[in-house]
Amino acid sequence: MSSGLYIAAPWRSSGKTTVSVGLARAAYNRGISVQSYKKGPDYIDPQWLALASKQACYNLDPHLQTPTEYARTFSQNLKKGHFALVEGAHGLHDGLMEDGSDSNAEIAKQLGLPVVLTFDCRGMNRTLAALVNGLQAFDTDVAYAGIVLNRVKSDRHLKKVEAVLKQYTDFIVLGALPESANLSLAEKELGLVPALECKNSEAVVENAAKLLEQHCNLNALFDSSQEQEQVIKKFNVAEHKPASLNKPHTNLKPSQSQSQSQYRLRIGLAQDEAFHFYYQDDIDELRSRGVEIVPVSPIHDPFPTNLDGFIMGGGFPERFVEALSSNVQFRQGLQSAITQGLAVHAECAGLMYLCRSIYHNGTQYPMSDCLNADVELLDRPVGRGYMRLKTCNPIKVRRPSESNVAQTHGPILSAHEFHHSRVVFDAIPDFIYHVERGFGIDGKHDGVRMNNVHATYAHFRHTASTPWVDWLLERIVNRAH
Repeated sequence: MSSGLYIAAPWRSSGKTTVSVGLARAAYNRGISVQSYKKGPDYIDPQWLALASKQACYNLDPHLQTPTEYARTFSQNLKKGHFALVEGAHGLHDGLMEDGSDSNAEIAKQLGLPVVLTFDCRGMNRTLAALVNGLQAFDTDVAYAGIVLNRVKSDRHLKKVEAVLKQYTDFIVLGALPESANLSLAEKELGLVPALECKNSEAVVENAAKLLEQHCNLNALFDSSQEQEQVIKKFNVAEHKPASLNKPHTNLKPSQSQSQSQYRLRIGLAQDEAFHFYYQDDIDELRSRGVEIVPVSPIHDPFPTNLDGFIMGGGFPERFVEALSSNVQFRQGLQSAITQGLAVHAECAGLMYLCRSIYHNGTQYPMSDCLNADVELLDRPVGRGYMRLKTCNPIKVRRPSESNVAQTHGPILSAHEFHHSRVVFDAIPDFIYHVERGFGIDGKHDGVRMNNVHATYAHFRHTASTPWVDWLLERIVNRAH
């Protein structure tokens, strides 16, 4: 049996991350094993939740996963006796779907978790009761554990809010966080800075836990969570068999005890301050195939030898562009390996690093020069949100002066993008995808193919419909063949 809570809010920036991270660390400090989850495609909040709980955090995404898949992600990673903590995204009933099927409220119901509402109380007292009742009446099937009030101005303010909630609602006030410099600092760090980039990340997490210990009834929070029992049953989930390669090449030497979908491969993983946007279950998937993950830093390390493949995920290379450019040994090693056919999967920051240079703050910084293109940093996001991509097989893009437009076909793929940069190619590259929704590289296309490299602005999640792990392994197999 396990227990858990779903942390949500009526709107974004209400303190969900501060409450979630503080609660995870407070539980850990009390000897409670916490398995954390984050709703949506966010990479930054899961880093903080993992740091706070001392365990990997998993994303639950109703757009990149089916209900069966995110229910499985929840259940398979929640060990018996552990405390499940899910941090929501945006507002309680918000989502892209008008029917609310992708909302926090719906996921909380499906997982059987009670909701803790976090409210930013600035400028409100009696209105808060109206909002609470409205949220509750909008979907009466949602179970609630209570409310944590955030940014409470004073004791007088708190007494007013508590009085109206007691008079007009049946909600329990579980805690009240004051509007303070310490809280503002914690919220700023947790909301904007990845944990790997924050030099005082442990202090930030402990500060959030201390705030909750001081101002919340944590015993009530932990005791109010509902027990879970085989939550996955309600989804009628069949045993999951991930898509795999049909005929692994014999040169890859799978052991006799391994299934056909397992290999002895060494795949490098760019992992440091500049590259750290990865989904934990994608890493788990690679390891389940018998892959040895080799973490390597493009900032600090030389490029490793004897790799079968290389993954460069997202991050913020512009913040470390000088250090990345200075590591000539890594840049040249990657370029040489790609020339020799190394299979590379690169997303966003990885795409930028593979280019010839990054132009930032008036300076052009050399990168790996694997793609004949340069990157320009912009002040505003170019691509932001979920993407729908159509595979080009192949695509022949004609210049605007030409009248004919190449036809594309292939499955519709779901992905996510968030980038403040533009890639300018010397010539039209060999594109992989046509963008049905989103921006990608040029507003119409995303993904470029060069040698055995696939590089995109899109962030993929390994699912049955978008099995990018299989795509990478297949390219490794073809190279070995």
